[in-house]
Amino acid sequence: MFIEMKVSGLTMDPITNTPIVILKDLEEKKAIPIWIGIFEASAIATEIEKISFSRPMTHDLLNEILRDLKVEVIRVEIHDLRNNTFFANLHLLLNRETVVVDARPSDAIAVALRAGAPIFVEDRVIEKSRNVDFGTKMTDLDRQKKEKLSEFLENLSPEDFGKYKM
Repeated sequence: MFIEMKVSGLTMDPITNTPIVILKDLEEKKAIPIWIGIFEASAIATEIEKISFSRPMTHDLLNEILRDLKVEVIRVEIHDLRNNTFFANLHLLLNRETVVVDARPSDAIAVALRAGAPIFVEDRVIEKSRNVDFGTKMTDLDRQKKEKLSEFLENLSPEDFGKYKM
C-alpha cells in the first residue's frame, strides 16, 4: 500500500555532512529520511523556497520540457529500498496513457515539487528504512553513530529545518 507523503524539510547528516530530505505522511505520524546528493538537495531547496534563476536549472528544464510536450506528472512512487538504495518511479500521463519512468528519488521529488504532483512511499519501504543495515561488520563506534543519527532524526522539529546550510 502506498502512503502519500510530503517534503517536510531538508537537513544535513551531522556525521557525514550529507544532505537528507525528510518525507512525512500527511498526518505527520510516519517519516522517512533519504540521503541525497548536494545538487539534488539544492534543487529541492530552491523549489521549496521558491527561488528562481535567470536561466532554468536541470529540474526546471525537465519540468518545462514535460509541460511543453503536454506530459503531466501524475505522481511519484518510492517503491523499494535495496542495499541501502531507494528506488522511485515517475508516473507520467502522455496522450491519455500512463508512462512509468525509473528515477532516483531525489530527482523524482524535485520534479514532483515543480509539477505539483503528489509523492507516495510504499509502506514496506518505510518499514525497511527503519532497519537500514549500514554494513554487516558494524563496529561499536559505527553502532554509536547509527544510534546517535537515529536519535537526531527522531527528535527533529520543524524549527530545525533551515538551521543547516548547504
